[in-house]
Amino acid sequence: MNNYERLLLENKAWAMEKLADDPGYFERLVDIQNPEFLWIGCSDSRVPANEITGTQPGEIFVHRNIANMVVHTDLNLLSVLHYAVNVLHVKHVIVCGHYGCGGVKAAMTNHDYGIINKWLRNIKDVQRYHRDEINGMPTEEQKLNKLIELNVQEQVMNLAKTSIIQKSWKEKQYPHLHGWVYDLHDGITRPIFEMPAGTHMDPIYEFDDL
Repeated sequence: MNNYERLLLENKAWAMEKLADDPGYFERLVDIQNPEFLWIGCSDSRVPANEITGTQPGEIFVHRNIANMVVHTDLNLLSVLHYAVNVLHVKHVIVCGHYGCGGVKAAMTNHDYGIINKWLRNIKDVQRYHRDEINGMPTEEQKLNKLIELNVQEQVMNLAKTSIIQKSWKEKQYPHLHGWVYDLHDGITRPIFEMPAGTHMDPIYEFDDL
C-alpha cells in the first residue's frame, strides 16, 4: 500500500468513529461555520492548529504559510483575513509561530533558496529592525528563538496596519490580536504579544477615512 492510500483509509476510519460517537456530527458541520478565532500559523506539519488547541472542526478558521507571515502584498492572506473578519466575524486573530522554525532559521543565513528568497526577505527585515536585541542573545539557539518571537510580534503589528482590521476596530471594536509561540519540546503555547481592539499605534499607519 502506498503512503497516500493510507491517508484515505485513515480518513474513512476517522469518519466512521465520529459517526459512531455522534450520528449528527457531519450534518451539523455542513450547515454551520461559526468560528470565534482566525489562526495564522506556520505550514510546519508539527504545528496543526486544531491538534495543539484541542478544538474541533468549525471552531478555528485557519491560514498557514511559511513562518506565519502577514505580508501586505499577500492576496491569499488578505482574502482570508477579510472573510474571517467581515463574514465570519471572528473575535480574535492569533498569529502563532513556533520555536525552532525552519523558515526563520533560513532567513538568518545568507544561503540562496531560490524563489523562497522573496518570502524570507520579510523575515530578514524583522531581523534588521531588531538586530541589536537579537545579537545580544548569548547562543545561536537563543538568537533564533528571539527572532521567532519578534517575528510573531511584527506580524501582529502588520495585521493592525491593514484597513481590514482598522475598519473593524472602528465599527465593531473587534477582533483582538494575539501573538503566540508554540514550543515543540513540551507542547505548550506561550502568549508573547497582544493588541486589544483599538490599540494605539504609530499614526503614520492609521486610516482617517474608514
